[in-house]
Amino acid sequence: MSDSRESHSRAEISFVVNGESKTTRAYPMERLLDVLRHQLQLTGAKEGCGEGECGSCAVLMDGALVNSCLVPVLQAQGSNIVTIEGLATGETLHALQEAFLECGGAQCGICTPGMILAAVHLLNRKPEPTVDEIREGLSGNLCRCTGYSQIIEAVADAARRRTHA
Repeated sequence: MSDSRESHSRAEISFVVNGESKTTRAYPMERLLDVLRHQLQLTGAKEGCGEGECGSCAVLMDGALVNSCLVPVLQAQGSNIVTIEGLATGETLHALQEAFLECGGAQCGICTPGMILAAVHLLNRKPEPTVDEIREGLSGNLCRCTGYSQIIEAVADAARRRTHA
């Protein structure tokens, strides 16, 4: 018979975050969001709802857009994770980050990291999306400040920049 404490003990979990190998000790069912924010000090992903409904905690995990509040950290073992902090190259912002700033897509900042990562995910799959495709690509992310027009404009602007670069 196994000791019931085994299921409640911390495990060593390794993954790549923003291009850097990381190993941490966490409870297997601890949320990836909490490990990123509290252990790795990557505070870009925000807790909005804690139920996977708002997208504020979105990250890319092995290229898929996931709500980190719903992912047990054990599920991230061996994966490649990109957070908002991993998009810029040194002091050079990612094209989507620049477009959000220029178009006023970033207001209070709670939804912005998740919106930008959802847009990255979208543009990786559809480099020249229509407005309807942008809306669909961002549909898992809630914003309470902008009314979405500036966000959609920012994604469309970043897509134009990429195709004309």
